[in-house]
Amino acid sequence: MKNKFVKWLSLPYALWSMAFVIIPLLMVFYFGLTDKSGKFTISNILSISLPVHFKSLLIALLLSLISTIICLLLSYPLAMILSSMNSGNNRLMILIFVLPMWMNFLLRTLAWQTLLENEGVINTILRAIHLPGLKIINTPYAIVFGMIYNFLPFMVLPIYNVLCKIDKNLLNAARDLGANEIQTFLKVTLPLSVPGIISGITMVFVPALTTFVISDLLGGSKILLIGNVIEQEFTLNSNWNLGSGLSIVLMLFIVISMIITAIFDKDGEGSAL
Repeated sequence: MKNKFVKWLSLPYALWSMAFVIIPLLMVFYFGLTDKSGKFTISNILSISLPVHFKSLLIALLLSLISTIICLLLSYPLAMILSSMNSGNNRLMILIFVLPMWMNFLLRTLAWQTLLENEGVINTILRAIHLPGLKIINTPYAIVFGMIYNFLPFMVLPIYNVLCKIDKNLLNAARDLGANEIQTFLKVTLPLSVPGIISGITMVFVPALTTFVISDLLGGSKILLIGNVIEQEFTLNSNWNLGSGLSIVLMLFIVISMIITAIFDKDGEGSAL
């Protein structure tokens, strides 16, 4: 009786997944593997080899990789500091850190546009103190700044979660055996935090690779990422077949990321707080 009740409770979730996950995916594969007449073709997928598409993919991969590396370098020390604090203080710090994420993604990106533009807040302050302004808007640097700001919490939280689960007795045992702080970190803390690192890398790299809003607003539509190309194929060119074919290519990167995460984070230690 209890099992039947649980199954009925899961029905809304199953219907939701069917309507907003499975059916859209099937539609993407249908359009991606057919032409406008409905005939089977792989030309939409192979179009990623065209110079304009391949260049957009390479730029997206490069900027996503740079953003992911910077997020990791910023997040790991922060996660270590938070995990070493007492429970009351670290919860407050995490709340302050995550609070901007409650704001709409588009508004956060528009805020960076206001900060970075030529007559924006940062340049106004620099000129007020007689320093040269920064010409950073509509450049790859602005896109990377936007990616880091929007996706940094997705790197911090998995690493913080794993670090909090590390038994402090292991660290004390390493020190008792003569290991210094650097050796303890390299031999104990870092290896045990690998699941969180891999989860964080996946959670930052995948959305950074597929984004188009950040490059639109902070890149001024001058720098086309593969996400921008797909968005334009759907909205401007009304070519759902080509847009879906390019989307399938991006799905391959997502699947690879999921496989890597499953290998290094079998117990799901870095997946949630």
